[in-house]
Amino acid sequence: MTDSKRRKGLMAASALLGGVLVLSACSGGDDKSSGSGGGDSSQAQADEAAAKKSSEARITITPKDGSDNASINKSAAVQVAKGTLTEVTMTTADGKAVAGRLAADKKSWKPSVQLERSTTYKVAAAAKDSEGRVAHENASFTTVSPANSFIANFTPEDGSTVGVGMPVSINFDKAITNKAAVQKGITVSSSSGQEVACHWFGANRMDCRPQDYWKENSTVTLKLALDGVEGASGVTGVQQKTVTFHIGRNQVSYVDAKTKQMKVTQDGKTVKTIPISAGSPENKTYQGVMVMQEKFKQTRMNGATVGFTDDDGKGEYDIKDVPHAIRLTSSGTFLHGNYWGAKSIFGSVNTSHGCVGLSDTKGANDPNTPAAWMYNHSILGDVVVVKNTGDKTVAPDNGLNGWNMDWAQWKAGSAV
Repeated sequence: MTDSKRRKGLMAASALLGGVLVLSACSGGDDKSSGSGGGDSSQAQADEAAAKKSSEARITITPKDGSDNASINKSAAVQVAKGTLTEVTMTTADGKAVAGRLAADKKSWKPSVQLERSTTYKVAAAAKDSEGRVAHENASFTTVSPANSFIANFTPEDGSTVGVGMPVSINFDKAITNKAAVQKGITVSSSSGQEVACHWFGANRMDCRPQDYWKENSTVTLKLALDGVEGASGVTGVQQKTVTFHIGRNQVSYVDAKTKQMKVTQDGKTVKTIPISAGSPENKTYQGVMVMQEKFKQTRMNGATVGFTDDDGKGEYDIKDVPHAIRLTSSGTFLHGNYWGAKSIFGSVNTSHGCVGLSDTKGANDPNTPAAWMYNHSILGDVVVVKNTGDKTVAPDNGLNGWNMDWAQWKAGSAV
């Protein structure tokens, strides 16, 4: 065979081979199914078949994966549609398990413990649909930091029984600039039906009370719905809490510095009269309505802590075991026992540095002294009204003493 004939033969074979390759690559069978349209149709059919095999269960985890300012109350909520949850695990970033509760219908899950601030959590959930096909979902989020959140510390304690003068006093650990928004997230109500109004003392404190003392034997409810409420720029609340406390009998005591007697009343009737010694003419006792806010069977009183110092800077007095002490102001006014003074001063001479003293014995173990009787018959929130001292009226925010504002002034301090 000549070279020219050999080249023609190779070219013909190559053309034939190329035709076979094209036919193999593009044909789905006969000529009717050939071409690019046939490829798309096959892929769609394959996708449809695969979709039919996937679980219809749809899992949702709140908050979204990657959230970095999540609520400590509403986070890690897991829900499923078109299926039931089969497994949910929640852990901290270091692997510590977080307990949770699965709803009876297995449609939702949530943590059973309070989440911590500034903590990263991981949630993994599995669910199956009616055909038993399983779906999975995962999320990781970080809760709000202390720097970006505020806490409301409140008085009185949940479940406590207090006197008729006890206001609801709320102290915020961050300065509040959006006072109206925060106040709207706080409600105080009484089973007595009394109207309750709130008053702001600066940016960190809000007290709430009725026009007159609480009705005896009523129940007061405080609701904090502050989760997510912006208290200041970039600072949100984290609390969802309901608190209830009980109002006991109506006890109001009247201290008269002129007669040097204290009349104790319960439900409007005098139950005891006790001789007292109030502040001296040089150190007069505040006047006005005061509320018992702390009780100590014994406590230390050092004059240096309240500005009573000698030339050497030491306190004019330093008594380490003052018995039966009941705090009336934050600045240091107490109703307390006095064992160091002569018995004759009570009812006759005002000798104290501003407190109201009652006769007592050292050690606070004699239940028969006037101070012990008063201590044992008093509860936090009881009222002490002091008059005829010659001093100014105690400031409403010096302790729990907002009763020294009239109702119009009190309501004017509301942000809503």
